[in-house]
Amino acid sequence: MGAFISSISSITVIVLIMLLGYSLRIKGWFADSFSGNISKLTTQIALPASIFISVQNNLTRGSLPRLFENLLSPALGVGISYFIAYLLVKAVRVPVGRRGTFMNVIANANTIFIGMPLNIALFGNRAMPYFLVYYIVNTVSTWALGVFLIKNDDPMQENPAKGRKLEWKKLLPAPLVGFIFAIAWLLTGWQLPTFASQFLTYVGNLVTPLALIYIGIVLADSGLSHIRIDRDSLLALIGRFIIAPAIMILLIKVIAPATSWSVPDLMGRTFIVQSGTPALAVLPVLVNESHGDVDYATNLVVLSTLVFIVVIPVLMIIAG
Repeated sequence: MGAFISSISSITVIVLIMLLGYSLRIKGWFADSFSGNISKLTTQIALPASIFISVQNNLTRGSLPRLFENLLSPALGVGISYFIAYLLVKAVRVPVGRRGTFMNVIANANTIFIGMPLNIALFGNRAMPYFLVYYIVNTVSTWALGVFLIKNDDPMQENPAKGRKLEWKKLLPAPLVGFIFAIAWLLTGWQLPTFASQFLTYVGNLVTPLALIYIGIVLADSGLSHIRIDRDSLLALIGRFIIAPAIMILLIKVIAPATSWSVPDLMGRTFIVQSGTPALAVLPVLVNESHGDVDYATNLVVLSTLVFIVVIPVLMIIAG
């Protein structure tokens, strides 16, 4: 019961900040370009700063090898999710233009704008190293395979093979670059100057409020009155909030103990919670570039963002 009340309290704070962004956008306080500005500030400045300072505060050179060994569980979870999503696409005959979106929703999570604030609210900065492990897997999965699936689902493309281009540059977004620099600095053994540490801490603390306000603005712009649930949307949501977390729970709670595969308690809880976060906020943009069903992608982003409020407390209880 204590974990449930704690998770409800944390989710309430997150929802209130999202509602603030939503209501202020509805009232016209934010210009049309404001959400784009917040997105850039969060992903290119605040998040790299937060990741850099978190690595310095929560990792040591001795803990790095073990950290990278932990890539296995989220990588397996994402890989199995892709496989099941592909089987569902074939079984229920998801139409062209929706297939890439459908598989991405099931396999890839919104680790930036929902996952990280949620992780900090629930577990604090001590879980940041484990969040970074999941973030690395999710980022590579999104830009190496996820984008490929969306481009390959272009209904206007006569030769699907032309869409098979790996987005090399996007495999290294600013947050991941920040992580790489943080590891490099950690390996030197040098201490950050006090002013630099304070600067990065202050800037990094912007991540949670800015990310949640951004989500509120997105919900306001999408228009909640246009939400609809059809067969393909329902199946995608089941995949995102039931199948993907179930796979991770199975790996952490059943397979790991049975095989003497060491999974620290906090790492397991972090992975389980991250596996139940909403769909990627960038999906509608990617789908639009490939002439897919943008309304379907937008609908899933909005729906999954709303549904996760109910799902996360349940996952917290399961995670223990």
